[in-house]
Amino acid sequence: MTITRRRFTQLAAAGLASGLASPAIGQSKTKLNMILNWTYQGPQSWFFQAKDNGYFDEVGIDLTIDQGKGSGAAVGQVAGGAYDVGFGDVNALIRLAGTTTEETPICVYQMYNKPPFTVAVLSKSDIKTAADLQGRKLGGAANDGALKLFPAFANVAGLDTSGIEILNFQSNLREQMLKSEQVDGVFGYVNTIRFSAKLSGMNPDEDIRFINYGDYGMDLYSNGIIISKKLAAESPELVKGMVWAINKGVKDTLADLDAAVESVAMREPLINKEVEKERLIATLQDEMNHPELAKTGLGDVDPARFKESIDLVVKADGLERTPAPSEIFTDAFLPSAEDRIYKLL
Repeated sequence: MTITRRRFTQLAAAGLASGLASPAIGQSKTKLNMILNWTYQGPQSWFFQAKDNGYFDEVGIDLTIDQGKGSGAAVGQVAGGAYDVGFGDVNALIRLAGTTTEETPICVYQMYNKPPFTVAVLSKSDIKTAADLQGRKLGGAANDGALKLFPAFANVAGLDTSGIEILNFQSNLREQMLKSEQVDGVFGYVNTIRFSAKLSGMNPDEDIRFINYGDYGMDLYSNGIIISKKLAAESPELVKGMVWAINKGVKDTLADLDAAVESVAMREPLINKEVEKERLIATLQDEMNHPELAKTGLGDVDPARFKESIDLVVKADGLERTPAPSEIFTDAFLPSAEDRIYKLL
């Protein structure tokens, strides 16, 4: 069944107008499957906290959480119907909506409100600015969010990409490819690279230099909870309950970081818990800590800034159309103002 944007808005409004003060409890559980942005790591602990502490159960959701292969890929998996929910990059969603007339997914809880995208190079190299990337060999996973945004970054930074070679490889090879100098730079999220490099025996503070997209004017949002518009329209109470559960999971994570990391270790016993705790803290301090958080609360966006970020991606990528902000994000399922998180660490 095709659901138009107008019909989506009408159905969602009708469901939320039913007086839902708190998520429904005690109903038979609905199975949903979720794909993450990456392998199991510290900055996904809130999802596992919400599951382990019974919050998804409370709202009637039986949620399966799978590892991902990139923030951009998560959006595509939801768009293609393979997953109900994704933890993915909203810029990939903008790009998709700007190149198709079909219904695209929508973000219902924006978590990363600062741009984490980067090209990491060795500190000992002569690459010090974006301009120095010209004529170099760069690499990353095909579905990496930073790689997907590189054409837009090149446009904004004034790079001539004709002499830049892009090499694709598996995500688990990234830091080793950089360390062994098989490539001059690698794409990724700053904290993903920083702590994965640390696990590979590098000192990221000494060995790596980051060419950050945000330093060149790309003030973008990043990862959020992405769902299909069909799910939003047909099951608004379920979606609101899911967002409530995740928000509770974030609160539990903030209250006990060690317990949060333990919830990840239950899924992947081989993680280095000390490093994953550091990665979690860095993500909370950096990717999720835009000054607007004190006003909007976690999960929401600043409307003016969000529109500007859409316009930036559309212009830089030369997209066919400019999606309306309401096509990309909705605040209809967010927790009440008093229940939101306005301060992290």
